[in-house]
Amino acid sequence: MLDIKFIRENPDLLKQAISKRHYNFDLERLLKIDEVRRGLIKEVESLREEQNKASENFSKEKLEDLKQLKDSLQKKEAEFTKIDVEFRRLMLLVPNIPDPVVPEGKSDEDNVEIRRVGETKNFNFKIRDHHTLLRELDLVDLERGTKISGFRGYFLKNEGALLSMALWQFAFDYLIKKGFTPFIAPSLVKENIFVETGKLPLFREDLYATDDNLFLVPSAEIPMMGYHENEILQEEELPKKYVAFSPCYRREAGSYGKDEKGIYRVHEFMKVELIILCKAEHQESVKWHEEVTRYSEEMLVALGLPCRVVINCVGDLPFGFVKMYDIEAWIPSEKRYRESHSSSIVHDFQTRRLKIRYKSHDGKIRFAHSLNNTAIATPRILQSILENHQKENGSVEIPEVLRKYIGKDVITPRSSKNVS
Repeated sequence: MLDIKFIRENPDLLKQAISKRHYNFDLERLLKIDEVRRGLIKEVESLREEQNKASENFSKEKLEDLKQLKDSLQKKEAEFTKIDVEFRRLMLLVPNIPDPVVPEGKSDEDNVEIRRVGETKNFNFKIRDHHTLLRELDLVDLERGTKISGFRGYFLKNEGALLSMALWQFAFDYLIKKGFTPFIAPSLVKENIFVETGKLPLFREDLYATDDNLFLVPSAEIPMMGYHENEILQEEELPKKYVAFSPCYRREAGSYGKDEKGIYRVHEFMKVELIILCKAEHQESVKWHEEVTRYSEEMLVALGLPCRVVINCVGDLPFGFVKMYDIEAWIPSEKRYRESHSSSIVHDFQTRRLKIRYKSHDGKIRFAHSLNNTAIATPRILQSILENHQKENGSVEIPEVLRKYIGKDVITPRSSKNVS
């Protein structure tokens, strides 16, 4: 959420941001309601003051006047409550201001490549795609997954399960060495935390909800941002560096027809997410953004996966974010890079809603800045691992950094397929 004072003082900047985002929002309506709301606040305060004075000097002769004051106050309070509800609703819909370096564009096709890391392989044999490798190596059961969970359901099995657990542990080990505190975060979270992190009310159709006002998280970003809700930290505590594991759920609304086969786009997945709370300075956020993006690149390099970093254009920038990089891993069968990680600056958009503040050295209370970044997401990353490390005989070499977790170097085809 942006500060309403900032919105009042910078309407042209907001209009420009809304236009660049190709976002439908009536800023003039918000500003008009804000003006009416402020006027009502003054009227209510004036009537309350008048009522208090009349009560202090109460006499039977002034009883009728006091009743009239009470009625007038109740009417104004009701009027204020109605306008305040609309004001708060609109404030939740105001998007964040993109960083000036974010390129113009309408979709991910307009994202701009920044760099490539690692060399793509030239295979001297006909490669298998990940669908074939998963089947021949008996790493997944999609048919039974669909039977149990419906569309996009799956069971990971054998080394498919072991690889996933190894990746989570690898990510934790790497980030703990970088000074991050490890968490296992809850997947069921209250609705207000979704509102305060900017995921509601706009993105309800992508979420799974329970009957008791809880939602299943699409990322550990949500519970971890709620961790310090309504707290005031000390500046010397910053940055807070957290790495959290959680099961994640997304309806993938509007994605029917895309990636219906395989494990790239699924409704239920596991993710290790990185969260940082830092001082409320743009350059501090930029510093950490570059740092955590580098962590993702280094992990992909360690896994033997060529990748590239793109800066997301304004049209592909999430509602509450200031700037975002997508890190994309190479998919040999498709001859293209595909998103495996995202790394984002949020400024105080979430912390203002969540009331996460810190007391700076000058004694002032400020809203912290926040960042989030994918450390590893499974099963999506298995597609790139299997395809990049496949051998002509149909086996797949396990990335060296994962072998100590699995206890073997190679995954070989099974003579008997689909053995349970």
